Amino acid sequence: MDLSDLILSRHSVRDFSEEAITDEELDIILEAGRQAPSAQNKQCWRYIVLKDRENIKKFARHIGLVGTVNFFIANAPVVIIACADPKKSVKMNGQEYYLVDTAISFQQMMLAGWGMGIGSCWLAAFNEKQVRKYLGIPENIRVVGLSPFGYPRDKKGLYSKFLKTFAGSSKRMDKGQIIKYERWETKL
Repeated sequence: MDLSDLILSRHSVRDFSEEAITDEELDIILEAGRQAPSAQNKQCWRYIVLKDRENIKKFARHIGLVGTVNFFIANAPVVIIACADPKKSVKMNGQEYYLVDTAISFQQMMLAGWGMGIGSCWLAAFNEKQVRKYLGIPENIRVVGLSPFGYPRDKKGLYSKFLKTFAGSSKRMDKGQIIKYERWETKL
């Protein structure tokens, strides 16, 4: 699959088969994140990888009230928590680049996984304080996002079907709505 097909076919996966992710596959995913670009090459991202099924199930119950909507992560063979050290990043134009850098790194991991048939689902619905406490993450480290990783199950569950419809995840805005050429305003 070429890069364009990979990007266009990737979608959020919430239903996972029992098939395990091998250590070699996980290493490819993690290496893709490690190789990502970052502002001034600061590489502020830090990752926690959960592989133990019982720990993943327990984690799914301890990520906060908002996170209860993400109960499906309990069935994933791997969960990766994307963290960042803001002090190992830069701030330019009033923007904290640790968020951008970590997002780029995490997305590269998701694309690397998808290239091997391994699905993922970027999650922001969690209680950072509870995730930090459960995983022993220091106060100076931010939890940027998390994602389950696993081979997609052949049949989507009711929850996945509902979320896809509710979120409208297959809908994309027209290019004319999001792209401007040369300047924002078209009138001079």
